[in-house]
Parts: sequence; structure tokens; C-alpha cells
Amino acid sequence: QLTMSLNSPTLLNEENAQGTKRKAECLESLLQSPSSIQDNPLQQLQLASQEVLEKAKKSGRSKCPRCNSSRMFYCYTCFVPVETVPTKEIPTVKLPLKIDIIKHPNETDGKSTAVHAKLLAPDDVTIYKYPCIPEYEEKRHEIALIFPGPNSVSVKDIAFHLQKYTKKGVCPSGDDCSREPVLKQAKIEPEAEKNPNECISSSRSEGGRLKKIIFIDSTWNQTNKIITDERLQGLLQIELKTRKTCFWRHQKGKPDTYLSTIEAIYYFLVDYHQEILKESYKGQYDNLLFFFSFMYTLIKDARCCAGKE
Repeated sequence: QLTMSLNSPTLLNEENAQGTKRKAECLESLLQSPSSIQDNPLQQLQLASQEVLEKAKKSGRSKCPRCNSSRMFYCYTCFVPVETVPTKEIPTVKLPLKIDIIKHPNETDGKSTAVHAKLLAPDDVTIYKYPCIPEYEEKRHEIALIFPGPNSVSVKDIAFHLQKYTKKGVCPSGDDCSREPVLKQAKIEPEAEKNPNECISSSRSEGGRLKKIIFIDSTWNQTNKIITDERLQGLLQIELKTRKTCFWRHQKGKPDTYLSTIEAIYYFLVDYHQEILKESYKGQYDNLLFFFSFMYTLIKDARCCAGKE
């Protein structure tokens, strides 16, 4: 009897009517811009036109031009857009410093937002898969690691704390500081070599000569394996201001202040721009969230119309 009642024409008609009503309400709410802006904080970003992504969404999955794998929007293993997303229509962001992303080997490539940074700031972002990471020891005076902890400092205090590394020196006792570094050194700007006094006076605006920032791309439960690696010991650690994530794959049991990798990169750069470079922020790095914001809206709308929200 229970089965019959569940499959009765009357009940099915009621369910269909409720489903239609729910979809209509969802569509109406999506068309109302004030409500949509309130539900989607990313809509306030100053982004390049996402029309190319809209077209790619309608055409479906496409081939990666390098490995021929079927992907949506971009290939997360080759770090390039797919054939239906012309590279010239993807914005490029110039960053004020270099970024290294250390990716946990068990982190699923397709679920990571780290690739967004490489796609949108290809000249300034490098992704490494742990344990294959650089030796940072000789550059400790110009590198910082984004990671919360008891010894972490705020972005505004970067210059002060990096100066300590310069005063103390960056080579452990007994090491030959004149030896060649393991990896090729970063390019030194010609202006920095002209006058020592200029270099000192400009160190404040450069964040205490900060040249590179490191991010760890992994779940919080996997982070310990990387953060305890001896190659990352002794680096200045930076803790970001508390912000809420918009990531649709939020980790269960973790607070909503745990950001995705691309969010962490974006918010760090906004803070760095304002508190270290001392310049007003006018959306210079907003396009780092070009893919993230589009996918956020896409998934949120799909969940709404499926009745999950």
C-alpha cells in the first residue's frame, strides 16, 4: 500500500507541481540582481568579460591542445585553456612578486584551484608537486610562506621581520655561502644594483625585499606532511586576515575561514598591495578569480535549480 500511495497519480502530480514551482522561484531569484549580488559576493569583482566561458559552457567539454584530454574550460594537468577557450580571451594578471605553489601528491588535480593562478598569471606562478620542491634556505631573507601558526605574522609586519633575516644572515654556521644555489636564481632588477642607498630606502615599499611567496595546495589534513619538511623550516610564516571562503568544495568539519588556494593568493595580494605597497586597491588582481567566480556562480545556480539550496 505504501508503494502504491507513493506512485499514485495525485502524489506524482503534486511533486511535479512543487518541482516546477521551485524551479520558477529559483529562476526568478537569479534574475533579481540585488538578491543575486547579496548571495554572490564575488559579483563585486572587476572582472574581464566571461563571455568566452559562457560559450565554452554551452559547447561542453573540449580537448586540451597539448595532451588531447577531454576537459571543461582548461586542462588541469597541462595548465592551458582547452580548444574552445582561446588564450587571447583569457585575462592575464601581472603580480608584484613571484609565487610558488607546493601541491600535495594526493591532492586531486581536477579539484584544485591552484591551476587558476598558473593560467591567469603564467609568468609569475610556478606549481611544484611535493616532494619535488626547491631549496629555499639561501633565499630566506626574501621569501615568506603563507601558513597560520603560533609564529606567523601579519602581512603588514613582513618588512620588519624579513630585516631580521638580513641582519642574522641566511647561511647556517659551517655552510659555504659562496656556493652556487641549487636552482637558478631569480632575475635581479637593474635598478636594485645601481645604488645601495636606493636599495635600502626602497626596501619598505618592496615589503622588506620580499621577492617570493609560497602557498601549500592541499587539504588541511594533508598539510602537516609538507609544512614539516626541512626545506621549509626557518621561513617567515604569514597569516592572512580572517575571511570567509566561497569555495564549493568546503572541507567538512573545518571553519568557513579555511580558504581555497586561489582565494588565499588573491586575498594575500590585496593585503600586500594595501599594507606593503601602500597603494589603494582598484581591482588589480580581481581577474585571479576569473575562473573561480564563474564556476562559483555556475555551481550555485545549478544547486539552486536542483532544489539543494
